[in-house]
Amino acid sequence: ATVCLDSPKIYNRGLEKRLISSTIELFVNRLDSVESVLPYEYTAFDFCSEKTMERPSENLGQVLFGERIEPSPYKFEFKKPVVCGKVCMRTYSTNNPSDKAKLDFLKKGMLLNYQHHWIVDNMPVTWCYDVEDGQKFCNPGFPIGCFVTEAGRSKDACISNFNEKDAFYIFNHVDITIYYHIVEHEQLGARLVAAKIEPKSYENPNDDKPDCSGGPKFLKNKHTGEFKITYTYSVNFAEDKKIRWASRWDYILESMPHTNIQWFSIMNSLVIVLFLSGMVAMIMLRTLHKDIARYNQMDSVEDAQEEFGWKLVHGDVFRPPKKGMLLSVFLGSGTQIFIMTFVTLFFACLGFLSPANRGALMTCAVVLWVLLGTPAGYVAARLYKSFGGEKWKTNVLLTAFLCPGVVFADFFVMNLILWGEGSSAAMPFGTLVAILALWFCISVPLTFIGAYFGFKKTGIEYPVRTNQIPRQIPEQSFYTKPFPGIIMGGILPFGCIFIQLFFILNSIWSHQMYYMFGFLFLVFIILVITCSEATILLCYFHLCAEDYHWQWRSFLTSGFTAVYFLVYAIHYFFSKLQITGLASIILYYGYTMIMVLIFFLFTGTIGFFACFWFVTKIYSVVKVD
Repeated sequence: ATVCLDSPKIYNRGLEKRLISSTIELFVNRLDSVESVLPYEYTAFDFCSEKTMERPSENLGQVLFGERIEPSPYKFEFKKPVVCGKVCMRTYSTNNPSDKAKLDFLKKGMLLNYQHHWIVDNMPVTWCYDVEDGQKFCNPGFPIGCFVTEAGRSKDACISNFNEKDAFYIFNHVDITIYYHIVEHEQLGARLVAAKIEPKSYENPNDDKPDCSGGPKFLKNKHTGEFKITYTYSVNFAEDKKIRWASRWDYILESMPHTNIQWFSIMNSLVIVLFLSGMVAMIMLRTLHKDIARYNQMDSVEDAQEEFGWKLVHGDVFRPPKKGMLLSVFLGSGTQIFIMTFVTLFFACLGFLSPANRGALMTCAVVLWVLLGTPAGYVAARLYKSFGGEKWKTNVLLTAFLCPGVVFADFFVMNLILWGEGSSAAMPFGTLVAILALWFCISVPLTFIGAYFGFKKTGIEYPVRTNQIPRQIPEQSFYTKPFPGIIMGGILPFGCIFIQLFFILNSIWSHQMYYMFGFLFLVFIILVITCSEATILLCYFHLCAEDYHWQWRSFLTSGFTAVYFLVYAIHYFFSKLQITGLASIILYYGYTMIMVLIFFLFTGTIGFFACFWFVTKIYSVVKVD
């Protein structure tokens, strides 16, 4: 069960009003669609709205994901059923340009299958329907309406009696059932455990006094003149003795597709990892053990002259890499991302960032990233000093601004597109300023502090001295050339994560809830192990082939997993999504590039440090003259 951090509200009718609420408020969130990346606010579609009440405050994560929660005119009294209550009426005239624009926008919403997301007592209002194999699927959203084409083909949301061709059917009525659970130890009232909805469409012959009768309400595509929509609702209350308040989200999460694939994918990944670890351990321990024993037994000068394998390059293995500045900056940012991911996933596993805590995951990640400037500055400075670099000011500035700057620039361009399209995901100017303030006023000074301590410390002590003259690298075979190794290195880590990747992309682009953080944390650990092992293995082969340029190669070997991630994201776009419209396509790839860059720095850093540890370890146990 998911741990929910919202406290239970008690409802009752007619008893002490001081303790207990009898009014149930319904809140509306932004509308989104699987066919478009652009979410829109509820008010953008000209539905019935509540002007008087204040909006609930949103956290940073909600704003970043475009969530806009607003009060609605739908208000219910606990245990007081309503049949066909009128909410409001909207009248449009196609001769009025403003009305025509509103109607066209409503049509566009139905054409792209935009979905409402309503909230009662911090629970999503769900639309449950039967899918194949007699299973029930509970969708935390329901459509505005549906479109029937000229050929008579209808979209998913359409019900069988919608047979008017080239018409838009509007769901202008909702049947809401609110389920409650009587609290035994508090004999005063009840807690709400579920809210389910059934969208319907009624013509209503008399719009002023609707009776929820007549055929479905439709709007012909080429309609001219006046058009009225009356919005109505019915509400019922039912007691549910089985669902407890603490596990009230479970019915939604259990109906989510593919939960059972998770165990299979984890077992699959674990088998790969165990197999890999066994191989690595066998090769490493046996071969290395033999190598080290043999190298340490060489007493005679003749033997020493016939050195071979990785011991030959002991005088060059710690030679500073080319472009050491860039590598140290990447490793600083990668360390920041690694710690941020680890802590965020750890908190998510403990249940602090459940779906009931809207936007908590993103808020937690951003705040952690800002506070982790110190390790980034420290790692970058310490490594840069070890690489023999002296331009420390440039190093500090690049660590503070290069990678965050690229992410922010991409994000800013995406925000401009969202703003131009009038989407609710466009970040308000104030939030943008707040994020810049977090970056410049907290993250950057912390990076400087970290770098100060990194430069103050002495450089990393290497177990062997570096020769004055660089050693000639012999002609390499195809397999030990840099590029084939880098390409091979990314395959295994990607193989371990790609099933999880499918669920994560689904939760971002297909608006499905993601709550399996336990699985994700396990996959995170598996990814770290696989990246480390694959890089160490390839690093060993390259050193045996007398190629001592391991620093950049180890970073790129595991970092190449991000390229496979990009390829998978492109495949996912064409095979799973029905996204249309240029703005949506640009946004999809823009946001994907941010994820790819973060993933590249994250995996590359794991590879580098694994290889660094390995090289230091093996050269420290060998006697070098």
